[in-house]
Amino acid sequence: MDILDRIKEQVETNPVVIYMKGSPEAPRCGFSQRASQALAATGQPFAYVNVLEDPEIFDNLPRYADWPTFPQIYVGGELIGGCDITLELLQNGDLQKLVEDAVAKASPPPV
Repeated sequence: MDILDRIKEQVETNPVVIYMKGSPEAPRCGFSQRASQALAATGQPFAYVNVLEDPEIFDNLPRYADWPTFPQIYVGGELIGGCDITLELLQNGDLQKLVEDAVAKASPPPV
């Protein structure tokens, strides 16, 4: 599978995914730490990809959505941005709604 196809699959199959340096439990940079903490503050589940463990993603993710830096946060299949934008969305209350809506759309309806 082509690396851009693999990234596309990750973005489209996870309602919320952060491409970060490290993991939410052990971030390897301050921006990744703050962005993953903002996502965790929503109380909703999210996936992560440690770009330091996958050189192909590290090298190619910036050209996937034309965003040059890490972390990159995708919600509902769309890039919302990096750390600063995510923190701004958290502070103004929009991140909670974005994440909740994406998770709800991805969850099967109750039986």
